[in-house]
Amino acid sequence: MPIFARFRALPDKDKVTLVRKLVENGTPDFDYYYLVGLSTVMATLGLLLDSSSIVIGSMLIAPLMYPILGVSLGLVMMSKDISLLDRAIKTLTKSLAVGLGLSVIVAFLLGDNASYLTTEVLARTEPTLLHFLVALVSGAAVAYMLARPEWDAALPGVAIAVALVPPLATIGVGIAAMNATVIKGATMLLFLNLFGIIAIAVFMFLLMNLSEKESIAKSTVRRENEKIENENRIIAEVAEEIVIDRERRTTIIREDIKAE
Repeated sequence: MPIFARFRALPDKDKVTLVRKLVENGTPDFDYYYLVGLSTVMATLGLLLDSSSIVIGSMLIAPLMYPILGVSLGLVMMSKDISLLDRAIKTLTKSLAVGLGLSVIVAFLLGDNASYLTTEVLARTEPTLLHFLVALVSGAAVAYMLARPEWDAALPGVAIAVALVPPLATIGVGIAAMNATVIKGATMLLFLNLFGIIAIAVFMFLLMNLSEKESIAKSTVRRENEKIENENRIIAEVAEEIVIDRERRTTIIREDIKAE
């Protein structure tokens, strides 16, 4: 069919850019977890304050879409090696765990019986087939737009449509409130979104024939791992300099005290 051929006929450089973007932005480094933490805390506060604008803002800074699409990419490229899939699953699992832990803490410390059942919270406790369809549509959109650099400006809108962080934060609110109904409903919504996005993205990536770009993905992973190692080495050196400087200042102060 012509429409399927259109996906296969995407420029090779755009396919390479897509693969590299998914691997790079889904790398579990400090920047990634920092944004996951901030977005989850922001979403939890928005839920407690019953503020849709704050909840929307949390969606815009959340990087969860990348490891989710990374799982889809790993499934497409798993015929010979599952390392890419394993990497994406581990990143996604840790991200969800970090986000859930932070949302529970924020909700427990700052919430009360009234804020645990706001309109924003309750809106994410009744998943329907329509939510699943939204996940399919938004997943198909983001998978295509990432392969078309000229459409990058539309990605924030897709991030809002996907709405991955708010259900996760809602689960945290439900745990803090010890409300089984909230926990169950939000968990179902989160998994509907995850399954829908992963499934449609696998389909899209198969249409694009991204399995042939496995070597690009692996080389990008190696480069990202080297980048993290270099950053950790620099951080360790800076930390050591701070300790040495602190010890030097302490010694000077002690000498000044003795001199007096």
